[in-house]
Amino acid sequence: MADDARREAEEDALWHFSLAFYAVPGIARALITLQDRDGLDVNLILFALWLGLSGYGLLDSDALAAADRAVCAIRTEVVEPLRTLRRRLKGNPDPSVQNLREGVKELELAAERMVQSRLACLAGPRDSEAPHGARLAAAYANVALYLGPERLDMAEAAVIRKAIEAI
Repeated sequence: MADDARREAEEDALWHFSLAFYAVPGIARALITLQDRDGLDVNLILFALWLGLSGYGLLDSDALAAADRAVCAIRTEVVEPLRTLRRRLKGNPDPSVQNLREGVKELELAAERMVQSRLACLAGPRDSEAPHGARLAAAYANVALYLGPERLDMAEAAVIRKAIEAI
């Protein structure tokens, strides 16, 4: 039972980190741009950051690929269709349609939380003694791995880097 409680706490920790990080000025726009323009998964970016900042350490390409595989079906079959529907309904002036859109948004967030729950389960052992600087470096290295070298000079990467440094 203690392992179940620990796992639930880790899943909640990733979700709460994600909500807080997403609220940092400029982050939402940067993440959505990376998602829409480059086809990246915001949840994988947040997972990579959380792993480093929380003391879970560095990702390697195999672990990143495993994380992507763990959530790929939910992302493509649930999250993305809900996002597409929510966006399609946005401009509709009918109040009933907007009410429906809010329900779709709630479903989309629930699906995102499911994705993050699955990702959090992939976290290995945590080094609670890892120095702050090492955690920051791990977070940036993890997100740099996911973004790839071709995106590290982009404005969105700079926004993420500044937000990490401010933590």
